[in-house]
Amino acid sequence: MRSSVLNKSVLNDEFFASLDSSALDVNDAQMMPPEVYVSDEFYEFEKKAIFDREWLCVGRESWAPKPGDYFTSSHIGEPIVLTRAHDGVLRAFSNVCQHRAMVVAEGHGSARSLVCQYHHWAYGLDGKLIGAPAMEQTRGFDKTCIKLPELKTETWLGFVFINFDNDAPPLKPRLTAITAALENYQLDIAEGVFPNEPTKFPWNWKVMMENNNDGYHANKLHAGPLHDIVPSQLSVFPDLPEDAAGYFRYNGTKHKDAGFNPTNKAILPIFPKLTDEDRNRFIFGNLPPTLSLVVMPDMITYMILHSISTNELAMTRGQLFAPGAMQQTLFKERLAVGVESIKSIVEQDLHVDALIPVGLRSRFAVRGRYSWQEKAQRELNGWLVQRYKRAWSELR
Repeated sequence: MRSSVLNKSVLNDEFFASLDSSALDVNDAQMMPPEVYVSDEFYEFEKKAIFDREWLCVGRESWAPKPGDYFTSSHIGEPIVLTRAHDGVLRAFSNVCQHRAMVVAEGHGSARSLVCQYHHWAYGLDGKLIGAPAMEQTRGFDKTCIKLPELKTETWLGFVFINFDNDAPPLKPRLTAITAALENYQLDIAEGVFPNEPTKFPWNWKVMMENNNDGYHANKLHAGPLHDIVPSQLSVFPDLPEDAAGYFRYNGTKHKDAGFNPTNKAILPIFPKLTDEDRNRFIFGNLPPTLSLVVMPDMITYMILHSISTNELAMTRGQLFAPGAMQQTLFKERLAVGVESIKSIVEQDLHVDALIPVGLRSRFAVRGRYSWQEKAQRELNGWLVQRYKRAWSELR
């Protein structure tokens, strides 16, 4: 019997050496230790090892298409604002007023400047302080020396990423395999609407990241005519470069242009450049630690994960469609059919996501073995273990 995972320190050489068995070939590997999901001590380490160094998705370029447009995001409790300045450049900044730490911007919109509602300090879209009322008597105050801290940014297929580490290596060179797999979907020009506010969930971000690309559970948990069009046994896991920053699986479908709705067929316009091979499969992809994709012939669902604490995350969910699809007759009605149909699948996933942390805290939790259909979990493990061990080596 294991001792409780909450009652012991995990930051030691023995623990980090034990992670190696989770990064073996999927047929030899075992799941990660429960502590990496539920230990507050480990989460504090993980913030430094992962979230302070890796590229974090914050949204889509199309969310701020014109000069003056802005939108907000958050990762590990850090408020972030992205602005499209008058020079056309999309920039990311800390969304914390440099006066008394008030959050400056909320939601999304368009503005000539960002004005903190508390004391009306105003920042230009380039982050520079341009207004600070009644500060003329403050000795040594020079507003030209004050600006919102700027964050490193990069875009990939229309998605925007930030990095808290200004020395981080670029992201795109490590996404060659998944970029090639998605080429025909033209994600950079795919269309969609601004998504709803993120929804919060009481579990660790890795629980949801794993579920988003777990083919093994799909035809068990979701068994039935709605989901059986995508059999788990038709999963294919491509070989990836060692330094890959994202991983994915192809999942064959029982027929061309399959869809999760009562017709079992795609009911929205197909992405126009898809090959027959593309139209006979789905793609499930993850760019840890923040982005998951479910790619179908007529619709792409993206899920942006925002880690909040050991046992809480928020998720932004949105859809992308072929250019012009949203202007088609009865588009909203057809989309509503698909969204309503998939609710049962989403509810099943959320139900098990809520139960997994209960088991992870148990004294009887073990590091189970994987099916070949769980190779996506091994790929996440490999990505994590490499970064965990590097960070531990640096901290020792």
